[in-house]
Amino acid sequence: MLGLKTKKIQQRLFFWFCFILSEFRKTNGRENGPDVVKVVVFEGEDVILPCSVNNKENIESKLFDWRKDGQKEVFRYDGGLHDNNGLSGQDEQFKGRVSLFKEQLKFGNASIIIRNTEVTDSGDYTCDFPLLQPTQKFYIKLIVGAPPEPLITVLKITEQGVVLQCVVQWAFPEPTLQWRNSDGHILPAEKTQVSKRGGRYDVILQTTVTKTPTNCFTCEVRQEEIGHIVHRNITLPEKLFESCHSAGLFLGGLLAGVLILAVVGTVVLLVGRNYITIAWKNGSQQQGTDSSNTAAEPLRSGVEMT
Repeated sequence: MLGLKTKKIQQRLFFWFCFILSEFRKTNGRENGPDVVKVVVFEGEDVILPCSVNNKENIESKLFDWRKDGQKEVFRYDGGLHDNNGLSGQDEQFKGRVSLFKEQLKFGNASIIIRNTEVTDSGDYTCDFPLLQPTQKFYIKLIVGAPPEPLITVLKITEQGVVLQCVVQWAFPEPTLQWRNSDGHILPAEKTQVSKRGGRYDVILQTTVTKTPTNCFTCEVRQEEIGHIVHRNITLPEKLFESCHSAGLFLGGLLAGVLILAVVGTVVLLVGRNYITIAWKNGSQQQGTDSSNTAAEPLRSGVEMT
């Protein structure tokens, strides 16, 4: 009996070990085990993609191949020859922008540097040593961020308040926008408008604000993938909120005026109808009287007086 319980415990431990190992591999990028190194850089900057063989052996005479998204050839090295001194096949996107650290090859370092990065450089890179025994392959995820500069405008003034609009353009990766008051509390806002062009994002967020002690409001832009946060503030003058009050009074007065005109119009219409009805009845009675008098005249003229 004790042996059966022990066996069940071992089975459960083995199950949880396999589950944790599977989740660890997923977290580190791939089901088959290798880790994925994440590299973040801002557009226009140079970036180093790291790659070193496990045993740090001299790779000056070895072959290694850098590729993007499994297809584009980024940089190829073969025993001293490479894309910058004779080899062909490098993708046009990377020509003249990629180089290695020649003095580091003897230490097993196959890292490359990409200069003047662009958003389109973002993607999954591999550094592959196909002829080593055993073969070695490394995975790097590059994110080239384009941080936006938010623009705040006063869109319009309504009786509900002042409508503010925050716009970011040409951003990557896709940013998240929020409106906050001076206390840092998130404000209710309209549905975020997102459009994509050229692999980048344009985002618009509107909110309606009312008078506060400071009348200061903030548009917050977050890009979690690259760890970038930017804020833009706007302080509104008191006059804008007075305009909101005036707009409310104007609309209220306008509505009241419309209602009054509607009531007056209805009364005039009813009076007019009654007048027409009475006039019509009077006309009919008068016409009947004239007809009776006309008919009586021949009778009178036919009566002879004696």
